[in-house]
Amino acid sequence: MKKTLLAVCMILSLLPAMAQNHVFVETESFEDKGGWVIDQQSFVVMHSSYLMAHGMGRPVKDATTTVKLPKTGKYRMWVRTKDWAPFPKGPGKFQVVIDGKSTGQTFGESGSDAWKWYDGGVIETKSADMKLALKDLTGFNGRCDALLFTDDLKFTPPNELEPLTAFRRKLLNLTDKPQDAGRYDLVVVGGGIAGTCAAISAARMGLTVALIQDRPVLGGNNSSEVRVHLMGDVDKNHYPKLGRIVREMDNGDPGNGNPDAKEYGDARKIAIVKAEKNISLFLNTHVFKVEKENDIITAVVGRDIATNQERRFSGSFFSDCTGDGTVGFLSGAEFRMGRESKAETGESLAAEKSDDFTLGTSNLWASLDRDTVSSFPETPWAMQFSDEYHIDEPKSDWQWETGFGNFNTITQAEQIRDHNLRAIYGNWSYLKKNKAAKYGKKELAWVAYIGGKRESRRIIGDYVLNQMDIQEGKFYPDGSVTATWTIDLHFPDAKNSKYFEGQEFFAGTKHIKVAPYTIPYRCLYSKNIQNLFMAGRNISTTHVAFGSTRVMRTCGMMGEVVGFASYIANKYKTSPRGVYKDHLPELTGILKGETLAPQP
Repeated sequence: MKKTLLAVCMILSLLPAMAQNHVFVETESFEDKGGWVIDQQSFVVMHSSYLMAHGMGRPVKDATTTVKLPKTGKYRMWVRTKDWAPFPKGPGKFQVVIDGKSTGQTFGESGSDAWKWYDGGVIETKSADMKLALKDLTGFNGRCDALLFTDDLKFTPPNELEPLTAFRRKLLNLTDKPQDAGRYDLVVVGGGIAGTCAAISAARMGLTVALIQDRPVLGGNNSSEVRVHLMGDVDKNHYPKLGRIVREMDNGDPGNGNPDAKEYGDARKIAIVKAEKNISLFLNTHVFKVEKENDIITAVVGRDIATNQERRFSGSFFSDCTGDGTVGFLSGAEFRMGRESKAETGESLAAEKSDDFTLGTSNLWASLDRDTVSSFPETPWAMQFSDEYHIDEPKSDWQWETGFGNFNTITQAEQIRDHNLRAIYGNWSYLKKNKAAKYGKKELAWVAYIGGKRESRRIIGDYVLNQMDIQEGKFYPDGSVTATWTIDLHFPDAKNSKYFEGQEFFAGTKHIKVAPYTIPYRCLYSKNIQNLFMAGRNISTTHVAFGSTRVMRTCGMMGEVVGFASYIANKYKTSPRGVYKDHLPELTGILKGETLAPQP
């Protein structure tokens, strides 16, 4: 009798929980984003994208959607957001509007720069179809990750990452069996210049290729979202066949931070890829999971940054062209991040002691001339400038850079971007107010909200390129890409450090000339993951050598080589290392444009 009574009590105690109705709304999946933009740069730490009101000081158009509730009645609303620049309250203010009426609470001004849930109070709905809107109040990068509506008025959603991720996945009905996106000869993750060239190169050799990019455009740092021009020569190659695809992708030289987005050729890049019958293009897809058997990758899983639909891509070979070395990291590939010491590498330009110092991330910006005088809001929450120190320029160049070892370029991507924004907005506010004769009729026309990264992980290959290889112009038997860019290692500008010590956002450099040199093919595949290629800034080099290999035309040629090598690996059912050990003459022949008799 006691056991029966206990069981009944347990069931009764579970009934309220079973009757809960939670409606979880990811803001990035809003039907109409309005003027808000999707930011996925912090997916690695948030396990989600979010919406941001990037209006450069002018409120953006509402983001709107319709939410279907299980029933009418009372719901408690929770809003997941942060105050990104508290001073003591920051500028990212927004409101939630339900069925045309504001709920009355302002979010994004809490004084806390941590992502968490905020209680939006109890609402009462008379219709199961609720019209929902995010109303930006400032144009200064207010952001919202998700909203939760629950009829359990005492329920509090989890803030800790692990339970929040499980809660999010459950309510979004994300299962461990994502949609099958197919099997490919080569899966290329990362649609920058390196990845796009790798995909095209492999496809033209007859391989089936999946090209996965986590943004709506291709080109990475050379896209209209980041706007960095292509550098490095393609016409000094030992191998004349290399650089042809890079030339197709090249849209001329619009410079850095050109206010005209069309100058970066987004549409043309996508058109070139879509013209390749062997390439399946997956934009807006962030790869966050790797499946493998022992030291062989079998598949990667990606999530759509807007719809949250998950897809699984299986393949014979994979190429990590993410820049951050994401696939390598997830698969357990050996990697290095930061600077090696002189004792470790023997390089004269190496640090005295190894450390976490990396080149920084840039958010470029530009202004345009207008016919009338305009103002810009006061920015007490931004970095403060003075007559003694300000940057008197109408647009940025590469020097606007943050993350010299004081930020982690992967896990603190949001903080780096926000630091750059505080510098840009603070400086522009100063110029508009204090140099009206020069800047009165100028308007801030474009600011990048996607960071242009320079350095993060470098995946270790069978060879690690170093300073001596570069400066002595060494040519190894497996030499592939001919590189020409200087050793270009950035550091905080001295004057910027004087006024913003520990918070630098402006860089200097010293260009050290190099002899044209070749990058060994052994730098383009992983040392310990059998079927992983890499191309781009994450290849196997020291920090010093990376200062030269990282520019995009050079990275694009790496991608071309990976495409050719993957063709040979697929042809002979071997590994990337097997191409080097057993089929290097055939790879070299392809690079030379020769047609060789098939090897046994």
